[in-house]
Amino acid sequence: MLRTIDLRGRALSPAEFLAAVPRADGARDEALSVASEIVADVAERGETALREQATAFDGVSGHDLRVPASHLVEALDRLAPDVRAALEEAITRVRRASAAQVPAPVVTEIAPGARVAQRWQPVRRVGVYVPGGKAVYPSSVVMNVVPAQVAGVSQVALTSPPQREFGGRVHPTILAAAHLLGVTEVYALGGAGAIGALAHGVAAIGLEPVDVVTGPGNNFVAAAKRAVAGRVGTDSEAGATEILVVADASADARWVAADLVSQAEHDEQASAVLVTDSPELALAVSAAVDARAASTRHSARVTAALTGPQSAIVLVDDIDAATAFSNAYAPEHLELQIADARPEEFVHAGAIFVGPHTPVSLGDYLAGSNHVLPTGGQARFQPGLSAATFLRPQQVIEYDRAALATVRDGIVALAEAEALPAHGEAVVARFEA
Repeated sequence: MLRTIDLRGRALSPAEFLAAVPRADGARDEALSVASEIVADVAERGETALREQATAFDGVSGHDLRVPASHLVEALDRLAPDVRAALEEAITRVRRASAAQVPAPVVTEIAPGARVAQRWQPVRRVGVYVPGGKAVYPSSVVMNVVPAQVAGVSQVALTSPPQREFGGRVHPTILAAAHLLGVTEVYALGGAGAIGALAHGVAAIGLEPVDVVTGPGNNFVAAAKRAVAGRVGTDSEAGATEILVVADASADARWVAADLVSQAEHDEQASAVLVTDSPELALAVSAAVDARAASTRHSARVTAALTGPQSAIVLVDDIDAATAFSNAYAPEHLELQIADARPEEFVHAGAIFVGPHTPVSLGDYLAGSNHVLPTGGQARFQPGLSAATFLRPQQVIEYDRAALATVRDGIVALAEAEALPAHGEAVVARFEA
């Protein structure tokens, strides 16, 4: 089922490794074009566009776009006790990990009477997207809302697709998770249109524009974030999920296969890649993947993901080559199932899961880490979602007269050198009689 890419016997540069990375680039390019049109339509026609999109994409009409408070209360009242307990534990763990991501304010004494303070200011209003197409993601409610709350965000608006199964309501488990966290502003909006609505606002349904949009989704949701970037802040483009497993002969093929299948069940565009220096492990994993894919509940979806151009088994000469391949790939999720795991050498990854008992599924739910992570190679330069996503570093500068006097001549000299004499004159004016 998984195709094999054999890179053995070749000394590849980082650029050549990057060219060998399995990606479904065509799907991402198409998604950007479509998402941009959807966002523009919402910006122009607001509620009308959103209702047309709900009919076309979600198969619902006539539903409440803004979720009534009674739906939230009802959903939590009916939530299964074991699911509630798991969500509460996830909230506790993610809150603890997120609190460590908030930097402390720092004041630097540059010179006597000269101070520069560094503080971290939360944005006022955040829009959170929670997927709801092929699966249900109350865990994504936790992963988005908790870091925003920890950062000090005062307003959180949450959107999730309306569900035909529930008469156009947002899935009740998502509503229950939102209510657990005290989120009261929830909208039944899905896909790229939801991202456009959060960025531009929709006055007819009481949705004000937000300052930052976050949340995972499919490639269309990720592309919509790119379409609204600049109007609002966004987190990384957390599109169709990716897992890269780096494994050697010591790995258990059954566990590797289970982890590859676990991520492939998200979406037909999900990426599942194994890179190994062991041909024997590659064969064993391939056979185990075939068996699991045939027997899992979402077999058709898993098979589509595993047979797509974005999934493969990659053979390399040694773990050094596997490391180089991983750093070129920059995966969303990276598992290290190797005897001598050295996570410090794997510098490009959204999150790194070390050892045989640290599967990606742990990070999806109860590790305490955040599962909203960059995809499509963006882990080379973008971080995953954290409290820092909702914070802006601000510098507060304060000089007294004596401190300004010590740098007056330097400011004048630089202002003249830049042909901006009024800059220097603004300083000199403070010392004139």
